[in-house]
Amino acid sequence: MITPSQPRVALVAITKHGLSQALRLAAQLREACLTVSEKFAAELPAISNPVEVLPGALSANMGRLFTRYDQLVLFISLGAVVRLIAPHLKSKDEDPGVVVVDDAARYVIPVLSGHVGGANAFAEHVAALLGAEPVLTTASDVGKTIPVDILGRELGWQVEAPKLNITRVSAHVVNNEPIAFVQEAGAKNWWTRPTPLPANIHLFERFEAVDLSRFKAVLWVTRRDIAPELWTQLAERLVVYRPPLGQD
Repeated sequence: MITPSQPRVALVAITKHGLSQALRLAAQLREACLTVSEKFAAELPAISNPVEVLPGALSANMGRLFTRYDQLVLFISLGAVVRLIAPHLKSKDEDPGVVVVDDAARYVIPVLSGHVGGANAFAEHVAALLGAEPVLTTASDVGKTIPVDILGRELGWQVEAPKLNITRVSAHVVNNEPIAFVQEAGAKNWWTRPTPLPANIHLFERFEAVDLSRFKAVLWVTRRDIAPELWTQLAERLVVYRPPLGQD
């Protein structure tokens, strides 16, 4: 999973054209490790990036790459990548971000861990460096709405809710159902998209001001202790965010 510090990045190429694009990107991501198949090792130019030569087939090395890096950028076809990573998937809380770039570097596609693992944001960064088009498919990004699972992460907010709540509330958000957003603490600059806040998101300064019968879900930024009976009352409709102290 991507960390707040510099992520560990591997640029993986196993074809001639893929290697050409990986070298372009490596020149702009000096911390990234260029990871290549053995047949290209002798032909590599001198570069400042760390280099790793894969012993044998990529499939035999994928498990190790999964545990070693935060972001994997693979210059391989999307279908091949799906088959390569499938045996190693655990959960979105553990899996690294996986990004695919085509051999012509026209498209950059986040495949795995788009939100929690940071692949969406990293794909946009890679696309900007290569002059390519990022292809994001997660509903909150396509719909330009709130990403419930990572909201405020760059501000240090911690999400507090059962995973089922996050799933259910995310569905309500992307389906444009009425959502109460209650902010009692934390920085106000949490909405970072260039587009206006979607019309289905209604802002409140106090939880007591919310008529719960009018809203499908509640996103609540607070430092209050929340009673177990309130979690029960709201069932799968509540997600809470905890901002760091002093961020008001």
